[in-house]
Amino acid sequence: MTQKEKKGKEKEKEKKLNIIPLGGLGEIGKNMMAIEYGDDIIVVDAGMMFPEDDMLGVDFVIPDFKYLEKRVGNIRGILITHGHEDHIGALPYVLRKLPVPVYGTGLTLGLIKNKLSELEPAIQVELNCVKPRTSVQLGVFNVEFFRVSHSIPDGVGLGIHTPLGLIIHTGDFKIDQTPINGEGTDFHKIAEMCKDGALLLLADSTNVEKEGYTISEKEIGEIFKQIFRTATGRIIVTTFASNINRIQQVIDAAAIYNRKVCIVGMSMEKVTTMASELGYLTIPPKLLISVDELKHVPLKRTVIVTTGSQGEPMSALTRMSMHTHKYVKISSGDTVVISARAIPGNEVSISKTINNLFKLGAEVVYENVSEVHVSGHASQEELKWMFNMVKPKYFMPIHGEYRHLVHHGKLAQKLGLAAKNVFIMENGMKLAITKEKAMIAEKVDAGQILIDGKGVGDIGTVVLRDRQQLAQDGMVIVVVTIDRQSARLIAGPEILSRGFIYVREADELLNEAKTRVKNLIDELVKDGTANWPAIKSGIKSVLSKYLFDKTERRPMIFPIIVEV
Repeated sequence: MTQKEKKGKEKEKEKKLNIIPLGGLGEIGKNMMAIEYGDDIIVVDAGMMFPEDDMLGVDFVIPDFKYLEKRVGNIRGILITHGHEDHIGALPYVLRKLPVPVYGTGLTLGLIKNKLSELEPAIQVELNCVKPRTSVQLGVFNVEFFRVSHSIPDGVGLGIHTPLGLIIHTGDFKIDQTPINGEGTDFHKIAEMCKDGALLLLADSTNVEKEGYTISEKEIGEIFKQIFRTATGRIIVTTFASNINRIQQVIDAAAIYNRKVCIVGMSMEKVTTMASELGYLTIPPKLLISVDELKHVPLKRTVIVTTGSQGEPMSALTRMSMHTHKYVKISSGDTVVISARAIPGNEVSISKTINNLFKLGAEVVYENVSEVHVSGHASQEELKWMFNMVKPKYFMPIHGEYRHLVHHGKLAQKLGLAAKNVFIMENGMKLAITKEKAMIAEKVDAGQILIDGKGVGDIGTVVLRDRQQLAQDGMVIVVVTIDRQSARLIAGPEILSRGFIYVREADELLNEAKTRVKNLIDELVKDGTANWPAIKSGIKSVLSKYLFDKTERRPMIFPIIVEV
Protein backbone atom coordinates (compact mmCIF):
# COMPACT_ATOMS: atom_id res chain seq x y z
CA MET A 1 0.00 0.00 0.00
CA THR A 2 1.40 3.39 -0.97
CA GLN A 3 1.90 6.22 1.53
CA LYS A 4 -0.87 8.17 -0.19
CA GLU A 5 -3.30 5.28 0.18
CA LYS A 6 -2.37 4.91 3.84
CA LYS A 7 -3.03 8.62 4.48
CA GLY A 8 -6.33 8.34 2.64
CA LYS A 9 -7.42 5.41 4.81
CA GLU A 10 -6.34 7.21 7.99
CA LYS A 11 -8.27 10.32 6.95
CA GLU A 12 -11.37 8.24 6.20
CA LYS A 13 -11.04 6.55 9.60
CA GLU A 14 -11.02 9.97 11.32
CA LYS A 15 -14.33 11.01 9.72
CA LYS A 16 -17.32 11.05 12.01
CA LEU A 17 -20.97 10.60 11.23
CA ASN A 18 -22.70 13.49 13.00
CA ILE A 19 -26.40 13.42 13.89
CA ILE A 20 -27.52 16.95 14.79
CA PRO A 21 -31.12 17.64 15.88
CA LEU A 22 -31.95 21.30 15.27
CA GLY A 23 -35.56 20.95 16.41
CA GLY A 24 -38.15 18.41 17.55
CA LEU A 25 -36.40 17.06 20.65
CA GLY A 26 -37.84 18.03 24.02
CA GLU A 27 -40.88 19.47 22.23
CA ILE A 28 -43.73 18.60 19.90
CA GLY A 29 -43.05 20.46 16.68
CA LYS A 30 -40.42 22.24 14.56
CA ASN A 31 -38.77 18.97 13.59
CA MET A 32 -35.42 19.31 11.84
CA MET A 33 -32.45 16.93 11.78
CA ALA A 34 -29.07 17.32 10.06
CA ILE A 35 -26.95 14.26 9.23
CA GLU A 36 -23.35 15.03 8.31
CA TYR A 37 -20.40 13.01 7.09
CA GLY A 38 -17.27 14.79 5.83
CA ASP A 39 -18.38 17.50 3.41
CA ASP A 40 -21.87 16.09 2.86
CA ILE A 41 -25.00 17.05 4.78
CA ILE A 42 -28.60 15.95 4.37
CA VAL A 43 -31.48 17.49 6.30
CA VAL A 44 -34.61 15.63 7.40
CA ASP A 45 -37.77 17.79 7.73
CA ALA A 46 -38.15 21.51 8.41
CA GLY A 47 -41.18 22.12 10.61
CA MET A 48 -42.85 24.79 12.72
CA MET A 49 -44.39 24.86 16.18
CA PHE A 50 -47.16 26.85 17.84
CA PRO A 51 -45.86 29.60 20.18
CA GLU A 52 -45.90 29.18 23.95
CA ASP A 53 -48.31 31.25 26.06
CA ASP A 54 -45.69 33.82 27.00
CA MET A 55 -44.70 34.49 23.36
CA LEU A 56 -47.14 37.36 22.99
CA GLY A 57 -47.96 38.29 19.39
CA VAL A 58 -45.84 35.49 17.91
CA ASP A 59 -47.57 33.52 15.12
CA PHE A 60 -45.34 30.45 15.15
CA VAL A 61 -41.82 29.23 15.84
CA ILE A 62 -39.27 27.59 13.52
CA PRO A 63 -35.83 26.08 14.21
CA ASP A 64 -32.73 28.23 14.25
CA PHE A 65 -30.74 26.83 11.32
CA LYS A 66 -27.62 29.02 11.45
CA TYR A 67 -25.49 25.87 11.59
CA LEU A 68 -26.79 24.95 8.14
CA GLU A 69 -26.53 28.49 6.73
CA LYS A 70 -22.80 28.43 7.40
CA ARG A 71 -22.52 25.12 5.49
CA VAL A 72 -25.07 25.65 2.73
CA GLY A 73 -22.56 24.52 0.09
CA ASN A 74 -22.38 21.10 1.73
CA ILE A 75 -26.13 20.44 1.88
CA ARG A 76 -27.15 17.82 -0.70
CA GLY A 77 -30.90 17.97 -0.06
CA ILE A 78 -33.81 18.28 2.37
CA LEU A 79 -35.83 15.08 2.83
CA ILE A 80 -39.43 15.50 4.00
CA THR A 81 -41.09 12.53 5.69
CA HIS A 82 -44.69 13.78 5.37
CA GLY A 83 -46.83 16.87 4.92
CA HIS A 84 -47.77 17.95 8.44
CA GLU A 85 -46.92 21.53 9.46
CA ASP A 86 -44.54 20.39 12.18
CA HIS A 87 -42.45 18.86 9.38
CA ILE A 88 -42.88 21.33 6.47
CA GLY A 89 -43.96 24.60 8.12
CA ALA A 90 -40.48 26.15 8.19
CA LEU A 91 -39.65 25.39 4.55
CA PRO A 92 -40.66 28.81 3.13
CA TYR A 93 -38.16 30.46 5.48
CA VAL A 94 -35.48 27.78 5.27
CA LEU A 95 -35.46 27.64 1.46
CA ARG A 96 -34.88 31.40 1.17
CA LYS A 97 -31.56 30.90 2.96
CA LEU A 98 -30.87 27.32 1.83
CA PRO A 99 -31.87 27.00 -1.85
CA VAL A 100 -31.23 23.25 -2.01
CA PRO A 101 -33.23 20.38 -3.58
CA VAL A 102 -36.23 19.05 -1.66
CA TYR A 103 -37.35 15.40 -1.79
CA GLY A 104 -40.80 14.14 -0.83
CA THR A 105 -43.73 12.04 -1.96
CA GLY A 106 -46.52 13.33 -4.22
CA LEU A 107 -48.94 14.58 -1.58
CA THR A 108 -46.14 16.02 0.54
CA LEU A 109 -44.81 18.03 -2.41
CA GLY A 110 -48.35 19.17 -3.22
CA LEU A 111 -48.69 20.60 0.29
CA ILE A 112 -45.24 22.20 0.02
CA LYS A 113 -46.15 23.81 -3.30
CA ASN A 114 -49.27 25.28 -1.67
CA LYS A 115 -47.10 26.84 1.04
CA LEU A 116 -44.49 28.18 -1.36
CA SER A 117 -47.17 29.67 -3.65
CA GLU A 118 -48.15 32.04 -0.84
CA LEU A 119 -44.69 33.62 -0.76
CA GLU A 120 -43.95 37.06 -2.13
CA PRO A 121 -41.63 37.24 -3.91
CA ALA A 122 -41.80 33.62 -5.04
CA ILE A 123 -38.73 31.42 -4.68
CA GLN A 124 -37.51 28.89 -7.20
CA VAL A 125 -36.52 25.58 -5.70
CA GLU A 126 -36.01 22.08 -7.04
CA LEU A 127 -38.80 19.77 -5.82
CA ASN A 128 -38.16 16.07 -6.47
CA CYS A 129 -41.02 13.58 -6.22
CA VAL A 130 -40.01 10.21 -4.77
CA LYS A 131 -41.94 7.00 -4.26
CA PRO A 132 -41.66 4.37 -1.53
CA ARG A 133 -39.17 1.63 -2.37
CA THR A 134 -37.07 4.00 -4.47
CA SER A 135 -33.76 5.60 -3.51
CA VAL A 136 -31.71 8.75 -4.18
CA GLN A 137 -27.96 9.30 -3.96
CA LEU A 138 -27.06 12.50 -2.09
CA GLY A 139 -23.30 12.83 -1.75
CA VAL A 140 -22.08 9.86 0.29
CA PHE A 141 -25.63 9.10 1.44
CA ASN A 142 -27.91 6.67 -0.34
CA VAL A 143 -31.43 7.19 0.95
CA GLU A 144 -34.18 4.59 0.55
CA PHE A 145 -37.81 5.52 1.21
CA PHE A 146 -40.27 3.12 2.85
CA ARG A 147 -43.98 3.68 3.43
CA VAL A 148 -45.33 4.24 6.94
CA SER A 149 -48.88 4.61 8.25
CA HIS A 150 -49.69 7.95 9.82
CA SER A 151 -52.66 10.33 10.03
CA ILE A 152 -51.82 11.71 6.60
CA PRO A 153 -51.28 9.69 3.39
CA ASP A 154 -47.93 9.36 1.66
CA GLY A 155 -45.82 9.33 4.82
CA VAL A 156 -42.39 7.72 4.55
CA GLY A 157 -39.54 6.63 6.74
CA LEU A 158 -35.93 6.76 5.60
CA GLY A 159 -33.22 4.12 5.30
CA ILE A 160 -30.05 6.21 5.11
CA HIS A 161 -27.00 4.24 3.99
CA THR A 162 -23.83 5.96 5.22
CA PRO A 163 -20.14 5.00 5.03
CA LEU A 164 -20.40 3.78 8.64
CA GLY A 165 -23.69 1.89 8.40
CA LEU A 166 -27.46 2.16 8.06
CA ILE A 167 -29.57 4.79 9.83
CA ILE A 168 -33.32 4.19 10.07
CA HIS A 169 -35.42 7.33 10.54
CA THR A 170 -39.02 6.25 11.14
CA GLY A 171 -40.68 9.60 10.55
CA ASP A 172 -44.05 9.82 12.30
CA PHE A 173 -45.57 6.34 12.17
CA LYS A 174 -47.93 3.76 13.57
CA ILE A 175 -48.75 0.21 12.55
CA ASP A 176 -52.27 0.38 11.13
CA GLN A 177 -53.46 -3.05 10.02
CA THR A 178 -56.55 -1.57 8.30
CA PRO A 179 -55.31 1.66 6.70
CA ILE A 180 -57.80 3.91 4.89
CA ASN A 181 -55.95 3.81 1.59
CA GLY A 182 -54.94 0.16 1.91
CA GLU A 183 -51.25 1.04 2.16
CA GLY A 184 -49.77 0.41 5.59
CA THR A 185 -46.27 0.47 7.02
CA ASP A 186 -43.93 -1.49 4.74
CA PHE A 187 -42.78 -4.30 7.03
CA HIS A 188 -41.04 -6.16 4.23
CA LYS A 189 -38.89 -3.23 3.15
CA ILE A 190 -37.80 -2.49 6.70
CA ALA A 191 -36.95 -6.16 7.26
CA GLU A 192 -35.01 -6.31 3.99
CA MET A 193 -32.91 -3.23 4.83
CA CYS A 194 -32.29 -4.35 8.42
CA LYS A 195 -31.58 -8.05 7.87
CA ASP A 196 -28.11 -7.48 9.34
CA GLY A 197 -29.29 -4.85 11.82
CA ALA A 198 -28.74 -1.08 11.68
CA LEU A 199 -26.16 1.31 13.03
CA LEU A 200 -28.69 3.77 14.46
CA LEU A 201 -32.45 4.00 14.95
CA LEU A 202 -34.13 7.41 15.14
CA ALA A 203 -37.73 6.68 16.21
CA ASP A 204 -40.93 8.64 16.88
CA SER A 205 -41.57 8.90 20.64
CA THR A 206 -44.87 10.81 20.83
CA ASN A 207 -47.05 7.99 22.18
CA VAL A 208 -44.43 6.05 24.14
CA GLU A 209 -46.40 6.53 27.38
CA LYS A 210 -49.38 4.63 25.94
CA GLU A 211 -49.51 0.88 26.36
CA GLY A 212 -50.71 -1.48 23.67
CA TYR A 213 -51.44 -0.44 20.09
CA THR A 214 -52.80 2.75 18.55
CA ILE A 215 -56.35 2.42 17.22
CA SER A 216 -56.78 2.21 13.45
CA GLU A 217 -57.92 5.29 11.54
CA LYS A 218 -60.79 3.20 10.20
CA GLU A 219 -62.39 3.18 13.66
CA ILE A 220 -63.12 6.89 13.24
CA GLY A 221 -65.09 6.15 10.06
CA GLU A 222 -67.53 4.02 12.05
CA ILE A 223 -67.95 6.75 14.68
CA PHE A 224 -68.59 9.33 11.95
CA LYS A 225 -71.28 7.07 10.47
CA GLN A 226 -72.95 6.80 13.87
CA ILE A 227 -72.92 10.60 14.30
CA PHE A 228 -74.27 11.15 10.79
CA ARG A 229 -76.99 8.55 11.35
CA THR A 230 -78.34 10.19 14.51
CA ALA A 231 -77.79 13.92 13.79
CA THR A 232 -81.04 15.73 13.01
CA GLY A 233 -79.56 19.01 11.82
CA ARG A 234 -76.45 20.37 10.13
CA ILE A 235 -73.10 18.71 10.84
CA ILE A 236 -69.87 20.71 11.10
CA VAL A 237 -66.59 18.77 11.27
CA THR A 238 -63.26 20.41 12.02
CA THR A 239 -59.86 18.79 11.68
CA PHE A 240 -56.41 19.68 10.39
CA ALA A 241 -56.50 20.66 6.73
CA SER A 242 -53.71 18.17 6.03
CA ASN A 243 -55.61 15.24 7.58
CA ILE A 244 -56.69 13.84 4.20
CA ASN A 245 -57.72 10.46 5.62
CA ARG A 246 -60.09 12.11 8.10
CA ILE A 247 -61.60 14.32 5.39
CA GLN A 248 -62.09 11.24 3.19
CA GLN A 249 -64.06 9.52 5.95
CA VAL A 250 -66.30 12.58 6.37
CA ILE A 251 -66.95 12.54 2.62
CA ASP A 252 -67.71 8.80 2.70
CA ALA A 253 -70.17 9.20 5.58
CA ALA A 254 -71.85 12.18 3.88
CA ALA A 255 -72.33 10.14 0.70
CA ILE A 256 -73.91 7.26 2.66
CA TYR A 257 -76.38 9.54 4.45
CA ASN A 258 -77.20 11.73 1.46
CA ARG A 259 -75.63 14.96 2.68
CA LYS A 260 -73.91 17.62 0.60
CA VAL A 261 -70.40 18.65 1.70
CA CYS A 262 -69.15 22.24 1.82
CA ILE A 263 -65.48 22.99 2.43
CA VAL A 264 -65.02 26.20 4.45
CA GLY A 265 -61.67 27.86 5.18
CA MET A 266 -58.93 28.88 2.74
CA SER A 267 -56.35 26.29 3.82
CA MET A 268 -58.96 23.50 3.86
CA GLU A 269 -60.16 24.48 0.37
CA LYS A 270 -56.64 24.55 -1.07
CA VAL A 271 -55.63 21.21 0.44
CA THR A 272 -58.78 19.34 -0.56
CA THR A 273 -58.60 20.69 -4.11
CA MET A 274 -54.94 19.68 -4.41
CA ALA A 275 -55.48 16.25 -2.83
CA SER A 276 -58.45 15.55 -5.10
CA GLU A 277 -56.50 16.55 -8.22
CA LEU A 278 -53.61 14.28 -7.22
CA GLY A 279 -55.92 11.35 -6.49
CA TYR A 280 -55.52 11.25 -2.72
CA LEU A 281 -59.17 12.18 -2.12
CA THR A 282 -62.10 10.40 -3.79
CA ILE A 283 -65.13 12.68 -4.01
CA PRO A 284 -68.36 11.45 -5.64
CA PRO A 285 -69.74 13.71 -8.41
CA LYS A 286 -72.05 16.54 -7.26
CA LEU A 287 -71.33 15.86 -3.58
CA LEU A 288 -69.43 19.12 -3.00
CA ILE A 289 -71.24 22.44 -2.90
CA SER A 290 -69.95 26.00 -2.53
CA VAL A 291 -70.61 28.31 0.41
CA ASP A 292 -73.06 30.28 -1.74
CA GLU A 293 -75.05 27.09 -2.39
CA LEU A 294 -75.45 26.29 1.30
CA LYS A 295 -78.56 28.45 1.67
CA HIS A 296 -80.35 26.42 -1.02
CA VAL A 297 -79.88 23.07 0.76
CA PRO A 298 -81.80 22.06 3.92
CA LEU A 299 -79.59 22.14 7.02
CA LYS A 300 -80.23 18.45 7.73
CA ARG A 301 -78.75 17.63 4.32
CA THR A 302 -75.44 19.52 4.76
CA VAL A 303 -72.00 18.82 6.18
CA ILE A 304 -69.41 21.57 6.59
CA VAL A 305 -65.75 20.59 6.79
CA THR A 306 -63.67 23.42 8.18
CA THR A 307 -60.50 24.54 9.96
CA GLY A 308 -60.13 25.63 13.58
CA SER A 309 -59.56 22.42 15.53
CA GLN A 310 -56.92 24.18 17.64
CA GLY A 311 -58.99 27.27 18.44
CA GLU A 312 -56.88 29.49 16.17
CA PRO A 313 -58.18 33.09 16.51
CA MET A 314 -58.85 33.72 12.82
CA SER A 315 -59.95 30.20 11.85
CA ALA A 316 -63.41 29.53 10.44
CA LEU A 317 -64.68 27.53 13.43
CA THR A 318 -63.54 30.16 15.93
CA ARG A 319 -65.38 32.84 13.96
CA MET A 320 -68.46 30.61 13.82
CA SER A 321 -68.30 30.15 17.60
CA MET A 322 -68.19 33.94 18.04
CA HIS A 323 -71.09 34.39 15.59
CA THR A 324 -68.90 36.50 13.29
CA HIS A 325 -68.51 34.17 10.31
CA LYS A 326 -69.82 35.72 7.11
CA TYR A 327 -71.64 32.64 5.81
CA VAL A 328 -72.16 30.16 8.65
CA LYS A 329 -74.20 31.02 11.75
CA ILE A 330 -74.31 28.36 14.46
CA SER A 331 -77.83 27.56 15.66
CA SER A 332 -79.68 25.09 17.84
CA GLY A 333 -79.71 21.66 16.22
CA ASP A 334 -76.19 21.90 14.77
CA THR A 335 -73.73 19.12 15.62
CA VAL A 336 -70.08 20.23 15.72
CA VAL A 337 -67.43 17.49 15.67
CA ILE A 338 -63.90 18.50 16.72
CA SER A 339 -61.87 15.65 15.25
CA ALA A 340 -58.38 16.48 16.49
CA ARG A 341 -56.29 16.31 19.62
CA ALA A 342 -55.29 19.53 21.36
CA ILE A 343 -51.69 20.46 20.69
CA PRO A 344 -50.04 21.35 24.04
CA GLY A 345 -50.58 25.06 24.68
CA ASN A 346 -53.85 25.29 22.73
CA GLU A 347 -56.13 23.83 25.41
CA VAL A 348 -57.46 27.20 26.62
CA SER A 349 -58.40 28.51 23.18
CA ILE A 350 -60.04 25.18 22.24
CA SER A 351 -62.03 25.14 25.48
CA LYS A 352 -63.20 28.69 24.82
CA THR A 353 -64.38 27.73 21.33
CA ILE A 354 -66.27 24.69 22.67
CA ASN A 355 -67.97 26.78 25.36
CA ASN A 356 -69.01 29.39 22.80
CA LEU A 357 -70.49 26.71 20.53
CA PHE A 358 -72.53 25.29 23.42
CA LYS A 359 -73.80 28.80 24.24
CA LEU A 360 -75.06 29.12 20.66
CA GLY A 361 -77.07 25.92 21.08
CA ALA A 362 -74.86 23.44 19.20
CA GLU A 363 -74.19 19.87 20.25
CA VAL A 364 -70.39 19.58 20.42
CA VAL A 365 -68.60 16.24 20.07
CA TYR A 366 -64.92 16.31 21.05
CA GLU A 367 -62.23 13.97 22.29
CA ASN A 368 -63.13 14.16 25.99
CA VAL A 369 -66.67 12.90 25.37
CA SER A 370 -66.30 10.68 22.29
CA GLU A 371 -63.60 8.82 20.35
CA VAL A 372 -63.65 11.25 17.41
CA HIS A 373 -59.88 11.30 17.03
CA VAL A 374 -57.19 8.65 16.87
CA SER A 375 -53.50 9.29 17.00
CA GLY A 376 -51.18 8.84 14.05
CA HIS A 377 -48.32 7.80 16.33
CA ALA A 378 -47.16 4.40 17.51
CA SER A 379 -47.90 3.18 21.04
CA GLN A 380 -45.56 0.96 23.08
CA GLU A 381 -46.16 -2.37 21.34
CA GLU A 382 -45.63 -0.82 17.91
CA LEU A 383 -42.46 0.91 19.11
CA LYS A 384 -41.20 -2.46 20.35
CA TRP A 385 -41.99 -4.00 16.99
CA MET A 386 -40.04 -1.30 15.15
CA PHE A 387 -37.06 -1.64 17.48
CA ASN A 388 -36.91 -5.43 17.16
CA MET A 389 -37.27 -5.24 13.38
CA VAL A 390 -34.44 -2.72 13.00
CA LYS A 391 -32.06 -4.28 15.59
CA PRO A 392 -30.01 -1.09 16.04
CA LYS A 393 -26.55 -0.84 17.56
CA TYR A 394 -27.36 2.67 18.82
CA PHE A 395 -30.71 4.27 19.59
CA MET A 396 -31.76 7.93 19.70
CA PRO A 397 -35.44 8.65 20.44
CA ILE A 398 -36.82 11.67 18.55
CA HIS A 399 -40.07 13.61 18.12
CA GLY A 400 -41.32 14.15 21.65
CA GLU A 401 -41.09 16.10 24.87
CA TYR A 402 -38.14 15.26 27.09
CA ARG A 403 -40.11 12.78 29.21
CA HIS A 404 -41.15 10.95 26.03
CA LEU A 405 -37.52 10.59 24.99
CA VAL A 406 -36.56 9.26 28.43
CA HIS A 407 -39.40 6.71 28.43
CA HIS A 408 -38.50 5.58 24.92
CA GLY A 409 -34.86 5.15 25.95
CA LYS A 410 -35.93 2.98 28.90
CA LEU A 411 -38.14 0.93 26.60
CA ALA A 412 -35.13 0.23 24.37
CA GLN A 413 -33.15 -0.91 27.40
CA LYS A 414 -35.96 -3.30 28.37
CA LEU A 415 -35.61 -4.76 24.90
CA GLY A 416 -31.94 -5.53 25.55
CA LEU A 417 -29.98 -2.48 24.40
CA ALA A 418 -27.18 -1.39 26.71
CA ALA A 419 -27.79 1.96 28.44
CA LYS A 420 -24.49 3.31 27.04
CA ASN A 421 -25.87 2.89 23.51
CA VAL A 422 -29.05 4.91 24.18
CA PHE A 423 -28.70 8.64 23.62
CA ILE A 424 -31.27 11.03 25.11
CA MET A 425 -30.50 14.23 23.25
CA GLU A 426 -31.59 17.86 23.17
CA ASN A 427 -31.74 20.26 20.25
CA GLY A 428 -28.22 21.31 19.27
CA MET A 429 -26.47 18.32 20.83
CA LYS A 430 -24.33 16.40 18.37
CA LEU A 431 -24.16 12.62 18.31
CA ALA A 432 -20.80 11.71 16.76
CA ILE A 433 -20.38 8.13 15.53
CA THR A 434 -17.10 6.55 14.47
CA LYS A 435 -16.27 2.99 13.50
CA GLU A 436 -15.45 2.22 17.12
CA LYS A 437 -18.01 4.14 19.20
CA ALA A 438 -20.72 6.78 19.51
CA MET A 439 -20.51 9.79 21.80
CA ILE A 440 -22.12 13.15 22.46
CA ALA A 441 -19.85 15.82 21.00
CA GLU A 442 -19.82 19.62 21.13
CA LYS A 443 -23.14 21.49 21.00
CA VAL A 444 -24.13 23.66 18.04
CA ASP A 445 -26.44 26.69 17.82
CA ALA A 446 -30.02 25.39 17.80
CA GLY A 447 -32.41 27.88 19.29
CA GLN A 448 -35.62 29.12 17.76
CA ILE A 449 -36.71 31.79 15.32
CA LEU A 450 -39.95 33.62 16.10
CA ILE A 451 -42.25 34.52 13.22
CA ASP A 452 -44.46 37.56 13.83
CA GLY A 453 -46.43 38.62 10.76
CA LYS A 454 -43.84 39.35 8.09
CA GLY A 455 -41.08 39.63 10.68
CA VAL A 456 -38.65 36.71 10.73
CA GLY A 457 -36.31 36.56 13.69
CA ASP A 458 -36.71 40.24 14.60
CA ILE A 459 -38.60 39.34 17.77
CA GLY A 460 -36.12 38.42 20.47
CA THR A 461 -36.01 38.01 24.23
CA VAL A 462 -36.00 41.76 24.90
CA VAL A 463 -39.07 42.40 22.74
CA LEU A 464 -40.96 39.50 24.32
CA ARG A 465 -40.06 40.74 27.79
CA ASP A 466 -41.33 44.23 26.89
CA ARG A 467 -44.58 42.75 25.54
CA GLN A 468 -45.05 40.74 28.72
CA GLN A 469 -44.44 43.81 30.88
CA LEU A 470 -46.86 45.89 28.81
CA ALA A 471 -49.48 43.14 29.05
CA GLN A 472 -49.06 42.74 32.81
CA ASP A 473 -48.51 46.30 34.06
CA GLY A 474 -49.23 48.67 31.17
CA MET A 475 -47.31 51.85 30.41
CA VAL A 476 -46.94 55.44 31.54
CA ILE A 477 -45.93 58.27 29.17
CA VAL A 478 -44.43 61.43 30.65
CA VAL A 479 -44.31 64.54 28.42
CA VAL A 480 -42.33 67.64 29.41
CA THR A 481 -41.57 70.77 27.38
CA ILE A 482 -38.22 72.47 28.08
CA ASP A 483 -36.73 75.70 26.73
CA ARG A 484 -33.64 74.85 24.68
CA GLN A 485 -31.72 78.01 25.72
CA SER A 486 -32.46 78.31 29.43
CA ALA A 487 -33.29 74.65 30.14
CA ARG A 488 -36.37 75.97 31.95
CA LEU A 489 -39.49 73.80 32.23
CA ILE A 490 -42.15 75.51 30.10
CA ALA A 491 -45.01 73.03 30.20
CA GLY A 492 -45.87 69.79 31.91
CA PRO A 493 -45.17 67.29 33.04
CA GLU A 494 -48.21 65.65 31.50
CA ILE A 495 -48.75 61.98 32.34
CA LEU A 496 -50.68 59.54 30.13
CA SER A 497 -51.48 55.99 31.20
CA ARG A 498 -52.46 52.93 29.17
CA GLY A 499 -53.17 49.57 30.82
CA PHE A 500 -51.84 50.79 34.18
CA ILE A 501 -54.52 52.82 35.99
CA TYR A 502 -57.63 54.72 35.02
CA VAL A 503 -56.35 58.31 35.08
CA ARG A 504 -59.57 59.99 36.26
CA GLU A 505 -59.64 57.84 39.38
CA ALA A 506 -55.99 58.41 40.31
CA ASP A 507 -55.66 62.18 40.60
CA GLU A 508 -53.74 62.06 43.87
CA LEU A 509 -51.28 59.47 42.60
CA LEU A 510 -50.63 61.28 39.33
CA ASN A 511 -50.38 64.72 40.89
CA GLU A 512 -47.70 63.46 43.24
CA ALA A 513 -45.93 61.81 40.28
CA LYS A 514 -45.97 65.11 38.38
CA THR A 515 -44.55 66.95 41.39
CA ARG A 516 -41.69 64.45 41.68
CA VAL A 517 -40.85 64.74 37.98
CA LYS A 518 -40.93 68.57 38.18
CA ASN A 519 -38.65 68.58 41.24
CA LEU A 520 -36.23 66.23 39.49
CA ILE A 521 -36.02 68.45 36.38
CA ASP A 522 -35.55 71.60 38.50
CA GLU A 523 -32.68 69.89 40.30
CA LEU A 524 -31.00 68.65 37.09
CA VAL A 525 -31.21 72.00 35.18
CA LYS A 526 -30.52 74.46 38.02
CA ASP A 527 -27.21 75.51 36.42
CA GLY A 528 -29.00 76.47 33.18
CA THR A 529 -27.91 73.43 31.16
CA ALA A 530 -29.81 70.28 30.38
CA ASN A 531 -28.44 66.78 29.98
CA TRP A 532 -31.32 65.08 28.13
CA PRO A 533 -30.18 61.46 28.70
CA ALA A 534 -29.77 62.18 32.42
CA ILE A 535 -33.25 63.73 32.61
CA LYS A 536 -34.88 60.77 30.84
CA SER A 537 -33.05 58.26 33.00
CA GLY A 538 -33.94 60.21 36.13
CA ILE A 539 -37.64 60.35 35.24
CA LYS A 540 -37.69 56.58 34.71
CA SER A 541 -35.91 55.93 38.00
CA VAL A 542 -37.99 58.31 40.13
CA LEU A 543 -41.35 57.25 38.72
CA SER A 544 -40.54 53.53 38.69
CA LYS A 545 -39.72 53.58 42.42
CA TYR A 546 -42.68 55.81 43.36
CA LEU A 547 -45.29 53.90 41.34
CA PHE A 548 -44.08 50.53 42.62
CA ASP A 549 -44.20 51.76 46.23
CA LYS A 550 -47.78 52.93 45.73
CA THR A 551 -49.20 50.19 43.47
CA GLU A 552 -46.72 47.25 43.50
CA ARG A 553 -46.78 47.37 39.69
CA ARG A 554 -43.97 48.12 37.27
CA PRO A 555 -45.41 49.83 34.19
CA MET A 556 -43.09 50.68 31.30
CA ILE A 557 -42.22 54.36 31.56
CA PHE A 558 -41.63 56.44 28.42
CA PRO A 559 -40.26 59.96 29.05
CA ILE A 560 -40.73 62.37 26.10
CA ILE A 561 -38.85 65.68 26.15
CA VAL A 562 -40.01 68.41 23.77
CA GLU A 563 -37.50 71.20 23.13
CA VAL A 564 -38.70 74.67 22.10
